[in-house]
Amino acid sequence: MVKGMYIHIPFCHQICFYCDFNKVFFKDQPVDAYIESIGKELALWKQEGALEEPLKTVFLGGGTPTALTPVQLERLLELIHQYVPMAKNVEWSSEANPDELTRDKMEVLYKGGVNRLSMGVQTFDQDLLKRLGRTHANEDVLRAVETAREIGFSNISFDLMYGLPGQTMAQWDETLERAFAFDMPHFSAYSLIIEPKTVFYNLMVKGKLNTVTEDLEGDMYERLMDEMAKQGLHQYEISNFAKPGHESRHNLLYWDNEEYIGVGAGAHGYVNGVRYSNHGPLKKYMEPLESGERPVLDSTQVSIKAKMEEEMFLGLRKTTGVDIAHFQEKFGAPLEKVYGEILRNEKAKGNLAVEQGRVKLTHKGRFVGNEVFEQFLLS
Repeated sequence: MVKGMYIHIPFCHQICFYCDFNKVFFKDQPVDAYIESIGKELALWKQEGALEEPLKTVFLGGGTPTALTPVQLERLLELIHQYVPMAKNVEWSSEANPDELTRDKMEVLYKGGVNRLSMGVQTFDQDLLKRLGRTHANEDVLRAVETAREIGFSNISFDLMYGLPGQTMAQWDETLERAFAFDMPHFSAYSLIIEPKTVFYNLMVKGKLNTVTEDLEGDMYERLMDEMAKQGLHQYEISNFAKPGHESRHNLLYWDNEEYIGVGAGAHGYVNGVRYSNHGPLKKYMEPLESGERPVLDSTQVSIKAKMEEEMFLGLRKTTGVDIAHFQEKFGAPLEKVYGEILRNEKAKGNLAVEQGRVKLTHKGRFVGNEVFEQFLLS
């Protein structure tokens, strides 16, 4: 059963140097027509019966949803309300750039039902922000948070990044200190991964990117975990920290391997045991919808074997790990029978522990999470 929805808004006023998500410059794009296409895709999902039950989470991501004008945002929210039933306690999040988050836009979002903001802060070092291709300044963050709280938003998250080109531990310490001063209930903090087809990748290939060492990146992650704990923010996933009750319910859908609808250009979804992705280019996304067809690029019926793999590498991202009894109930096979040798090997390395009926990463294991996850691929 579908529990959540992700809606992709691919427009940006500025392309960040590290970003490999599906995005286009806002200028001269068919933004209004794209929003209407979102409505058409939602209508098709409604017709197919996938939106019978109220959704528990909705997430507007990008690109940048806040690149839209207030009028465009209002139309988008209107279409969502028209087709998407939501639970009374729905968590409705929107990603936001601090410098684009005007009072007008925040009022539209708040009145339209959005109750959680995820702000792309990344760092409080102005020089590093420029190096990332970010356009906001620290005062934009302060203004955006103050205005959001005045309007009524209390559930606000900061996205932070570490392991940035040329970043020092002192700069990371300062970013954490300044971030904590806002008393946010939630933080996501990601180490920089240099992806192909990005500005940073091209610089790295030319030998012009001053990347940090693995040791320094590991030390930054250790510092992150220590400082979050001191602030009373518990780590509930490898890169996510929250005050109790403020965990991102939408992201937990992914890590709990639940089904969700992905809407928009390049969006991914998981419905009725099928994982699918939409066409990324705007024209290829919008054209099928004109003739009443879903804009699917590819889809795969997920096998039992693949579901088991996903249960492990998604579930192990959470600090609560994977429930052994739930695994057997879901797949009709004991976890020990399917993954016994891998569990023994990773426990021997000190990367995994079994506690209170759950398999979870140890503190040491969090530093090599991706290597551990790879072990659970059955093919």
